Formats: sequence, structure tokens, C-alpha cells
Amino acid sequence: MKNIWKRFSRELGIIIALILLMAIFGIIEPLYLTPTNLMDIVDQTVINGLLAVGITLVIITGGIDLTVGSTMAIVIVAIGKLLVSGLHPWAAVLLGILFGFVLGALNGFLIAKMHLQPFIATMGMMSVYRGIAYLVTGGWPVLNIPQSFRTMMDGDILGSVPSSVIILLIVSAVGYVLLKHTKFGTYLYSMGSNEEATRLSGVNVDYNKIMAYGLCGVATALAGMVMLAKLGTGEPAAGQGYELNAIAAAAVGGTSLSGGKGSIFGTFFGAILLQALKIGLVVCGVDTFWQYIATGVIIIAAVYLDIIQGQIKNWKLKRQ
Repeated sequence: MKNIWKRFSRELGIIIALILLMAIFGIIEPLYLTPTNLMDIVDQTVINGLLAVGITLVIITGGIDLTVGSTMAIVIVAIGKLLVSGLHPWAAVLLGILFGFVLGALNGFLIAKMHLQPFIATMGMMSVYRGIAYLVTGGWPVLNIPQSFRTMMDGDILGSVPSSVIILLIVSAVGYVLLKHTKFGTYLYSMGSNEEATRLSGVNVDYNKIMAYGLCGVATALAGMVMLAKLGTGEPAAGQGYELNAIAAAAVGGTSLSGGKGSIFGTFFGAILLQALKIGLVVCGVDTFWQYIATGVIIIAAVYLDIIQGQIKNWKLKRQ
């Protein structure tokens, strides 16, 4: 039991914090704990959850991806236009995944091969991708998204469980397996801890870095297509500010923003905790503008906690 707690202390801590948070909001407003509201929390977590799972892979390498919101916008308007022109929903999903991978891999290429800093590279591409989304549509939304696509990506299955929730669970499971049970995952952690040592050990760091960004793009594309299905329109302005929420979910979930540490399990529950907090504030009648303040404070607190944990770990090593 002690070893389990030591290994999953951050993740278990998030679950405990989530339970306490829900209990507090439930006491303040009993409607918060109704099955309908709890399902709403999970449902509204999907988009940010998908983004957070993807960005976790990147952050573990010691990088960052600020393009996720703009990548969503490109996928949303491009797939929206293809669907309206008559493309089959399944073909649209596959193309969307391909678009996402290419856009993400391009970020990785700029960082790995052109040696740009991740923050600078993705900040620049964030603007480029957003501009492309507006150019594709002329600034106008894409309307009349086919119901067949909307049902496939967000229709209720298994009773009242939306298909988008199943998509999040599948993507999270795949991400968990990649990180914990493949050499690729081992390489990502190693790169985040010491990239040069990883390179000297014979690992193709550039390839794995590009793949990490490409897979982040895939998760981002799925998030974009879920949003397209939920809203029924493709807005070129979609996804603005979503990168902050995704980074927050990863940080709250225990992913170190300096790289080398993190888990999909923690990110998944970190995303749920953030959404539970936002909905709790709304249900309790708190002004929605406080959500932005809460998100910023949570990011700072999560990063500071990571620093404190690192200092404690170093102190223990010195004592030994």
C-alpha cells in the first residue's frame, strides 16, 4: 500500500481533491451532485481533456504547444467545409486526424530540426494557423454541419453517455499505454529529463519529438471535431484560449512544465477537476469571470507545488 501511494501520490491526491471539491459544492448547492449535472461535468470536460492528453505528451519532452486552439480552428473549418460538400463522416474524421498530425508534426519539425525554442515556434505557428482558418472561410462560419457527423461524434450511446466521452476515454487509454508500456513513452520521459544524454544513448530524439507533437495534433484534431459536432457550426475563431486550459489540466494532473514527469491518468482527472470547479462556480452563482482568475491561480499553484516537491526530493537525496 505504501509503495502504491508513493508511486501514484500526485494522481491519488487529485482524486481526493476532486471528491472534496464536489462535496463542498454539493453542500452549498445540492443540485450540483445530481446525476445529470455530474454527466454534464464529464461531457464538458471532453474537449479540454483531449487537448490536455495531447499536450501532456509534448510537455513531458520538455516542450510546449501553444497552437492547439488554432489547430482546432483549422480542423473545424476544413472538415466543416468538406462535410457540407458531401464527404462521408468517417472519411472526414480520418482526414481530420491526418490534418491534425501534419500540423502538429510541423511544429515538431520546427523545434527538432530548425532548433527553435518550443515557446517561440508554437507561438508563431499559433498566429499562422489562426490566419489560415480565417483565410479558408473568409471570416465566415461554416454552417449546416450534417446531423450524421454530429451524431457520430457526440450522439448519446450507452444510454445518456455521449460518444465524445467514449472518444476521450479511448484517447486517454491509448496515451496511457504509449507512455507507460512502450519504448516511445520511455524516450519521451528521458528526453524531458536530459535530452542530450538521451541523444548520446542512441535515441533518435528528433524523430520522437516530432512524433510527440504529431500525436498532440491528432488529439487536438479530435477535440476540434467534437466541438464541431457539439456546436453544429465551424467558427474560424474557435479554440481561442484553449491552450491555457489544456496546460492547466496537465499541470494540475502532475505533469512538470520543465519536462520529464507526468501521466495521462493525472491529466485526465486534472481536466475533470478544472471543469468541476468551473461548473461549481456557475451553479453557486459566482461570476464566470472568476473562472479565468481561478485557472491562472491553479496553474501557478501547480507549478509551485512541483518546484517544492523537487526541492524536497533533492533535500532527501542530499541527506542520504
